[in-house]
Amino acid sequence: MSPEPPQPSRRSLADAVPAVALGPLDGRYRRSTAPLVDHLSEAGLNRARVQVEIEWLIHLTGRRVLPGAPQLSERERDYLRAIVTEFGADDIAELAAIERETLHDVKAVEYLLTRRLDAAPADLGAPSVLPAASEIVHIFCTSEDINNLSYAITVRDAVEAVWLPAARGVAEDLAALAHEHAAVPMLARTHGQAATPVTLGKELAVLAHRLRRQLARIERAEYLGKINGATGTYGAHTVAVPEADWEAVARDFVEGLGLTWNPLTTQIESHDWQAELYADVARFNRVLHNLATDVWTYISLGYFKQRLSAQGSTGSSTMPHKVNPIRFENAEANLEISCALLDGLGATLVTSRLQRDLTDSTTQRNIGVALGHSLLAIENVRRGLAGLDVDAAAMERDLDANWEVLGEAVQSAMRVAALAGVEGMEDPYERLKELTRGRRVDAAGMREFIGGLGLPTEVEQRLAALTPASYTGLAASLVGHLDG
Repeated sequence: MSPEPPQPSRRSLADAVPAVALGPLDGRYRRSTAPLVDHLSEAGLNRARVQVEIEWLIHLTGRRVLPGAPQLSERERDYLRAIVTEFGADDIAELAAIERETLHDVKAVEYLLTRRLDAAPADLGAPSVLPAASEIVHIFCTSEDINNLSYAITVRDAVEAVWLPAARGVAEDLAALAHEHAAVPMLARTHGQAATPVTLGKELAVLAHRLRRQLARIERAEYLGKINGATGTYGAHTVAVPEADWEAVARDFVEGLGLTWNPLTTQIESHDWQAELYADVARFNRVLHNLATDVWTYISLGYFKQRLSAQGSTGSSTMPHKVNPIRFENAEANLEISCALLDGLGATLVTSRLQRDLTDSTTQRNIGVALGHSLLAIENVRRGLAGLDVDAAAMERDLDANWEVLGEAVQSAMRVAALAGVEGMEDPYERLKELTRGRRVDAAGMREFIGGLGLPTEVEQRLAALTPASYTGLAASLVGHLDG
């Protein structure tokens, strides 16, 4: 037996500086997904936690809910809110150091804020009541009170500020193409077989309309939140300050964050709104996937030509004649990954054992990954669409090679004529089947068939003037529904 070859000693990439990303969204595709970092990264989550803790302190003191609590000046409230607006690299590092001691992420935020309150007099340049307010930080809160609101804020902001503008953009790009090519005739293919002609614009309009419907659902999404204690009963609240209307205090606070108040929860906010949102985003993804596969097919048929400069890539490493539809293939893969994650999030987040378990903790940390793959796909589809030219001549050649598709029109005209009492219109389907099934029919053959049917002159002339390219019904005008 030959000896094992020696294994070369290699440097550890895990020790490289700057750190090497494990996943593609933080590595290869960082530029495309970076806007989500501001919301759905660990740092973005921690900043939102800081925001919620600070606003809870301001809310309680401003409403004078707590007897003997210090009242904050406008300068002190501004100082507190500046902790959020100025949150950056130093705060991230400090929080990480604190968490290494606490081994608890939300507790680390609480300790960070206590430090900031203690430092307030020096920063404000005058005596401040903020150090005395340290006992109010996180009062009556379980970690989930802070987390559920923080996730609602970050998911809402990521969707509304980053994902939705990109998603609307691809829908509008598609709508513009639909209008531009509303009247360009194209052979349809049902089950992959030549079928009644359409227009390219109408087919693109169908997909644009579908995308817009999903966007409308996502735009109506509710982002729920709660702040009601360890098991959702306001137990500690009512014992410590029984005279306060705690439901009103909680509702005003949650709604003040721009969220919808959930009055009935266990320790956790139930996450049903997240499952609903992710199902809608996944459905948008799947419609976009349908667009990507259809455009890929139209490219393979020669209906679209790709401009190499717009694709920004080498077509093939060995076949220089090729311009591969990589934007649409990349989009397909990223949409499939995104949907798998969104489906998993939705299925997992709606369940929690009894009053609380921690399955949602790791799960929710992947929200950014799910939306990141969708965002990357959207960008690729937009770049792919921008690099397409329509080859109307190729479509015309395909139509002219499939005169048999007029069989539907002829059959329907024969049926109407029969109803009007015209003799000799029996068995139109069977007669057209005999002419067209499994064979190609050219213009002369179709017109000869029409001329031998005995149709009324007006009907015969209308059918004889018909071509596959003109047999598109109302397709061109249907695109106008995108403006409705």
